[in-house]
Amino acid sequence: MAPPPIYLSLVKTVRRRIQKRSAALAVAATSLLATAVAVAPAGLARAGNARPATAAATTSTTAICTAPTAHAALAAKLSRDIAYAIRGRSGHIAIRVEDVKTGVECRYNEGSRSHAASVVKVTILAALLYWKKTPTALTTKEKYEATLMIEQSDNAAATYLWNDVGHTRLNQFVTAATMTETILNSGGYWGLSQITARDELQQMRLLTEHNSVLSDSSRAYELYLMNHVVSWERWGVPTGAPSGLTVYVKNGWLNDPVLWVINSIGAIEGYGRDYKMAILTYSNPGEQYGINTVNAIAKVANSDLNAGLPAAGTALAPATLPRSQQGQPDEVLPKGAH
Repeated sequence: MAPPPIYLSLVKTVRRRIQKRSAALAVAATSLLATAVAVAPAGLARAGNARPATAAATTSTTAICTAPTAHAALAAKLSRDIAYAIRGRSGHIAIRVEDVKTGVECRYNEGSRSHAASVVKVTILAALLYWKKTPTALTTKEKYEATLMIEQSDNAAATYLWNDVGHTRLNQFVTAATMTETILNSGGYWGLSQITARDELQQMRLLTEHNSVLSDSSRAYELYLMNHVVSWERWGVPTGAPSGLTVYVKNGWLNDPVLWVINSIGAIEGYGRDYKMAILTYSNPGEQYGINTVNAIAKVANSDLNAGLPAAGTALAPATLPRSQQGQPDEVLPKGAH
């Protein structure tokens, strides 16, 4: 028996109301998600000491990388790939990437401060070269310690040159370099200096481009050392870069005091490439965990920025820490110094 007409009319009315209510809820949810996406990165991008527990999984992919119109598609792809690489990762992540050839620039929490760990060794040597004007003015002892400090990340060498240059001259270089967010540690613990991805990218500009702060010979001297870092410390920025390119890198790793700071800065040149990166992370639950995060970011950046360019060798695999190096911070801190 067919239902009465009044019953059918009632059913249709209820269905229409349910459909309208569902649509309204969907719109509201979309609006709320969009608001969260827009607000979350802004609160993390300020230079300061706030340390969120996890990376922002709801970051806006279109906001990470930008580029001139001709390379907008590349910027959009790199934005998506970086967002995927960091999605769900524990710890705080800050990224700055700049490609001179395409104009692609990536920014993610670039102004939030992190402890430097051993990437500050690049600043120590740059300050020494800024003071001495040219590498030929360095003493035999300074050259010896500089080589150990950059190529092997030797801590005793870093402490020697930190004291050799002195806090005043170190700060004079930072000021001249317009690294306005960097705060060098005043207590002698160079690894606890505070840096930002934005400032570290600026430092890589000074090392790779002609400027009035560092002489060309000084830049070439430091870049040579950064190109000859020992193999087991060549993780981070080099990961995924074609093997035929020239790679400059300095990494840092520090348990601060329990969770790990894992940083990587550097630049890549050759075969029409000219780009640089600064990837800073902290509150990583483990050393290798943080290295994996940094490697994942560098890998997608190297892959995307090399797409469509002349072949330059196979992609470099992530470097593996020797067992003797695993779990060893690059600066031993006294209890409570963090």
